[in-house]
Amino acid sequence: MRKKWQFYNVDKEEVEKIAKKYNINKLLATILSNRGIVNPQDIEIFLKPTRYNFHDPFLMPDMEIAVDRIIKAIQNKQQIIIYGDYDADGITSTTVLKTFLEERGLHIATYIPNRLDEGYGLNNAALDKIAQGNYDLMITVDCGISAISEIEYANNLGIETIITDHHEPGENIPNALAVVDAKRKDSVYPCRDLAGVGVVFKLIQAISIKLQLEEKEYLKYLDIVCVGTISDIVPLVDENRVIAKLGLMLVEQTRNLGLKSILNYSGYKKIDSNTISFGVAPRINASGRMGHQEDALKLFLEKNINKVNELTQKLNLYNIKRQEIEKNIYNEAVEKIEKNKLYNNNVIVVSGEGWHHGVIGIVASKITELYFKPSILLCFEDGIGTGSGRSIPGFDLHQALSKCSNNLQKFGGHAMAVGVTIQKENLKKFADQIEQIAEQSNIKEIEPIINIDAEVNLDEVTIDYVESLQKLEPFGEGNKVPLFAFRNLKIDSIRAISEGKHLKLVLKNSNNLINAIGFNIGSLAEEYKIGDKVDVVGVLEINTFNGVKSIQINLKDIMKSL
Repeated sequence: MRKKWQFYNVDKEEVEKIAKKYNINKLLATILSNRGIVNPQDIEIFLKPTRYNFHDPFLMPDMEIAVDRIIKAIQNKQQIIIYGDYDADGITSTTVLKTFLEERGLHIATYIPNRLDEGYGLNNAALDKIAQGNYDLMITVDCGISAISEIEYANNLGIETIITDHHEPGENIPNALAVVDAKRKDSVYPCRDLAGVGVVFKLIQAISIKLQLEEKEYLKYLDIVCVGTISDIVPLVDENRVIAKLGLMLVEQTRNLGLKSILNYSGYKKIDSNTISFGVAPRINASGRMGHQEDALKLFLEKNINKVNELTQKLNLYNIKRQEIEKNIYNEAVEKIEKNKLYNNNVIVVSGEGWHHGVIGIVASKITELYFKPSILLCFEDGIGTGSGRSIPGFDLHQALSKCSNNLQKFGGHAMAVGVTIQKENLKKFADQIEQIAEQSNIKEIEPIINIDAEVNLDEVTIDYVESLQKLEPFGEGNKVPLFAFRNLKIDSIRAISEGKHLKLVLKNSNNLINAIGFNIGSLAEEYKIGDKVDVVGVLEINTFNGVKSIQINLKDIMKSL
């Protein structure tokens, strides 16, 4: 599908000022300007964040209440259980809070629900088990803000609860002892986009302040907090950037045996946001997706190196199995879409029998990316379909589902990602209904947009220039990898590689040659030939081979020059 190239409106005067004041090149200054990072304090924090850039944790709702209750538990050696989540954010949240509190002399139990049997969040069956343990306090991490009825049930069972969460609350919040969430409507906390593990970090920071502990007692967990933050794809701006930037420095020298082991097994030589996003997070998440969430938690808590290596191998195997299942479901879904011409619909709704619940969301993301259309994938068992949906920018899928609620058993999520439960007899009515809603919203007018930071002359690009962009790391949501446009380059060579999957090019202007690689666009090798003049958009990268550095463009789009 043809993509719309959208350039930032660069303020050249502002760029000159930033470049001069901070002694950085204009390309780097341009990107800061494009991101709206222009006042001196913001630039300083963005480029060189320090531990002094963390916000006051007591600005968060109910933080004082939560801290006082936990300190009481510490003083009285009370029994605490942490109720977490099975994804990387939940696992790291549980790890950090459990380890911190155990260093304060407590024995901490944990409960991580099984994704396949229990689903996300609190459930009454789990609360029944917890009540039998006679715990004095339950603390939720990365969940709980929507558990209105479950917290009432917990109250009736005599379970006292502190909720720590980062998800959007509904109209009401649960009737817990404390509800610590920066997204609460009454919150004045400056950074509302913390991950669940970020909220836990603020909790242990607040406890440390109240107990007058040294800063290192909470700062030493930034490696694990960073992993959970990057894995949960929260915007890497404001306090999240401070966490990620400082945390990555600790990841490089981590003392956590589990994290060190999984980094070694991932094969990444350089520690950056990509290493976490594509090397660490998938392995942690695969454990939960395949129903073995406890193994991921054990990995981060284990002190025996032999057991750590065994657990890492298990997580690797879960990830391989997850990839196999995901590939099979993806191929089956695409086959159904092509056979039934579902790609002509405004919203792709496709279902299968026996599809694995744990990976269906990933497949939905890939279907949406492939066709640039909202997609909902459903797995049916015994007449009940459960599934996940993913959307495109400009179409609020959660809002669309709210208009189809008469044909759904339940649904939840947000504009870009949803979860759905439906009876099989209502599937066609639902598919027709959401198709009509999408039609009425003029979804066909939405086109994919590439936001380009600057148009660059190939003659200006040097290795030093490209390496300077590393100052913008860590990249992620809210701080995307910069994209650059190059015009009127001649194709010097072109071929498809990896069985036709990827595109390999050599491009040149009058003076220079540059390599380019386009992942998953190998079919374009048939559309272009040597000698064609093209405009390309991509990421500037350094490729090192046999110790020799060279610049390459990681292609995101290509078209013939006008």
